[in-house]
Amino acid sequence: MHTKTFVSAAVGLGLLTLSACGSSSGDPADSKTVTLVSHDSWAVSKNVLKDFEKQSGYKVRVLKDGDAGQAVNKAILTKDNPQGDVFFGVDNTLLSRALDNGLFQPYAAKGLDRVGTAYQLDAGKHRVTPVDYGDICVNYDKAYFSEHKLAPPASFADLVKPQYKNLLVTENAATSSPGLGFLLGSAARYGDDGWQTYWKQLKANGVKVVDGWEQAYNEEFSGSAGGRKAKGDRPLVVSYASSPPAEVIYADPKPSTAPTGVAAGTCFRQIEFAGLLSNASNTKGGKAFLDFLVSKEFQEDMPLNMFVYPVAEGAGVPAEFTKYGPAAKAPETMAPDRIAADRDQWVKSWTSLVLK
Repeated sequence: MHTKTFVSAAVGLGLLTLSACGSSSGDPADSKTVTLVSHDSWAVSKNVLKDFEKQSGYKVRVLKDGDAGQAVNKAILTKDNPQGDVFFGVDNTLLSRALDNGLFQPYAAKGLDRVGTAYQLDAGKHRVTPVDYGDICVNYDKAYFSEHKLAPPASFADLVKPQYKNLLVTENAATSSPGLGFLLGSAARYGDDGWQTYWKQLKANGVKVVDGWEQAYNEEFSGSAGGRKAKGDRPLVVSYASSPPAEVIYADPKPSTAPTGVAAGTCFRQIEFAGLLSNASNTKGGKAFLDFLVSKEFQEDMPLNMFVYPVAEGAGVPAEFTKYGPAAKAPETMAPDRIAADRDQWVKSWTSLVLK
């Protein structure tokens, strides 16, 4: 779950994540070290990472840099003197911004032939490598709706109905990957002529906007473990279709059913990529790391660490995903060229409309 994601919450429940080992500024280039720059939700099992380090001969250093939107923007600003060698976490909503700014250099990762063509949005140039996909969707707190004898919303249209007034929290579309995905989902659903009217209705219906996923999901949302602890009072949140299984897997004791559900008619398909930074110090090590990201070992390890789906054919998916968080059957999608053409203007209009 990018950016995003449940991983931040799961840290306190025993999930392994990797932290940055200080700043890269002033550090001499080390040909035996590969530095990964990522959003805050990067996570991998310790034994899987050790396997890569043993087999490749490289040590991996991780620098986490906030939500996906923030991390991408900073990577662009520092592209001439990058913080690392590989960037992970740019998704289809921000891909054109990264490519247009020359953030990555071409590399066709070994094993790319096992990745479905639907995920290879830069197939002709290979400036980025597809790593995972997921669905940005509104999640709901089952207990709240049961206690209030209210059916949870099922679609974009439901969210503007009076019975859901002051219940939804979403992320800032200008700074957050899921927030932007939710905006693009509404644009895909209602078109150029209708999405602004829809957001006016959402604003009138009391939608709350916060900076990023961590705050929305783990502080404001009443259905998450973190939100309950923080006394969050919003029973609807923009998150991921894979959030419900995370709530089950990291609960103690484990519930028999997920405490949260997904409004299936509010989903937008997100694909995440990694790329070799244009001015990387260790290009050889960076290429080896990209190969690792599409390997079966990493692809099968990824779902229960970052709560996303693998893109490599033949990579197994945990049973918990099938039971508690299947991928959306009919998510909203948008062609990359349309996102590239309209994203910045949509975000500008959204900001003026919703935040001012």
